[in-house]
Amino acid sequence: MAEANFIDYVKIFCKSGKGGAGSMHFYRDKITAKGGPDGGDGGRGGHIIIKGNRHKFTLLHLRYQKHTKAPSGENGAANNRHGAEGKDIIIEVPLGTVARDAETGDFIFEVTEHDEEVILMQGGRGGLGNTNFKSSTNQSPRYAQPGEEGEEGWVILELKVLADVGLVGFPNAGKSTLLSVISAAKPKIANYEFTTLAPNLGMIQYRENQSFVMADIPGIIEGAAEGKGLGLRFLRHIERNSVLLFMIPVDTNDIKKEYNILLNELKKYNPELLDKERILALTKSDMLDDELIEEMKEELPDMPYVFISSIAQKGLTELKDVLWKAINS
Repeated sequence: MAEANFIDYVKIFCKSGKGGAGSMHFYRDKITAKGGPDGGDGGRGGHIIIKGNRHKFTLLHLRYQKHTKAPSGENGAANNRHGAEGKDIIIEVPLGTVARDAETGDFIFEVTEHDEEVILMQGGRGGLGNTNFKSSTNQSPRYAQPGEEGEEGWVILELKVLADVGLVGFPNAGKSTLLSVISAAKPKIANYEFTTLAPNLGMIQYRENQSFVMADIPGIIEGAAEGKGLGLRFLRHIERNSVLLFMIPVDTNDIKKEYNILLNELKKYNPELLDKERILALTKSDMLDDELIEEMKEELPDMPYVFISSIAQKGLTELKDVLWKAINS
């Protein structure tokens, strides 16, 4: 998917429909000059509904649809006829979309299932017709309720990429290269930082026709949790991955220090991320001989690790085995 077409954040204004007014009417015909009340109720205003769609992968379709308004309900009428309900407006979004109040930032809901529907803005209730107010002491009520106003406001929709494995690492750590080698995904690859500006998803084929999904998350930088660079936008996508694969090149000056920096950024952004299964992939390991690899093992963080080389196709089968075990543990 082209980066220009991957939109993971939109701010939209929504307004649900107003309820129709109840009717204030009395029955009349050729024989009856003063019949009783027969005013029908107004119809409900249309809802604004958010619906999950597993076939959508971006919020691009909402980028230029900044305002969404649902129709009002129709008014009640004579002969106890109820007004029709306003048509509901359905906004389809990818799975993993979160709705937040644009003013407060408060979480409203998250859509995670295909065809799941959540009412974002309730349509206003229709007003009651004067039939409802008839009583033994008031046989001819000359009033009916107006329709209730709909809801309105600005809402933020954020997409968090849903994948089994999320790749975590500094820019230029080899994440895109790994994804391009072990899946059919074709991410942009170049030898400079921030080649990846939007998440790339790849389907990884495993043994016996099994598979899992891997997400190449744009590179983290120190200070990302405070919003430095595009940090907050990047970190959001890591929340939806069940396993985190930390990728650090073997020629890094201090592997343990780099790992701790990455871990600290995740912790500052959301401490719950540390509860996810973590695996370390040491990239560019074709540069090392067996003796150097044994020496390096003593300096690594205490966690599962695999020495790999995407270019030399080294350690990739072992990596898949470790990831599959973690996903299904």
